[in-house]
Amino acid sequence: MKLNERSLVFYATCDSPADNAGFLYKRGERHTAYHRRWFVLKGNMLFYFEERDSREPVGLVVLEGCTVELCDSAEEFAFAIRFSGTKSRTYVLAADSQAAMEAWVKALSRASFDYMRLVVRELEKPWLGLPAVGGCQCWGKQHGGLLLAPLVGVQCFLLSRPGYASPAGGSSCPPPPAPLSPSPQQCKSARPH
Repeated sequence: MKLNERSLVFYATCDSPADNAGFLYKRGERHTAYHRRWFVLKGNMLFYFEERDSREPVGLVVLEGCTVELCDSAEEFAFAIRFSGTKSRTYVLAADSQAAMEAWVKALSRASFDYMRLVVRELEKPWLGLPAVGGCQCWGKQHGGLLLAPLVGVQCFLLSRPGYASPAGGSSCPPPPAPLSPSPQQCKSARPH
């Protein structure tokens, strides 16, 4: 796999908000001593730096296909990031306090794309059985749409995959509460042709 190193360094150090950041102790892969590193979690990427003010990260862990769990270690407040697979590396980290450890475990557990997909599925469940409202048909995965559209008041066809049309011929989902709801004329003119 090739990564654009310059883009990753920029992303790691830019001013965009981090999901979590702070010092952790990282156990080495070969030498089992712990080293204090500055960690920054952005999305599903966990960057670590020698110091808080370092210009470049010394490492990156992509948090996909992993589990985060507490572990037994000589260090107090230790936890591990384990990847599935026979030759996959396990990262053992330790925090300065119980509260910091819990915050990191929670943030890391929620960082993967798999977790986000699970959250979206759970949010979609209440919308799966909804009937048509006011002649509009909101449609789901079988038609290429996103079921969360009614939540945000966005027209279904805007959230569809290219090449798909809604069963109602492009009708929009039920509009959001006033004053944001479009007029019927706007709905008709916004239909794809």
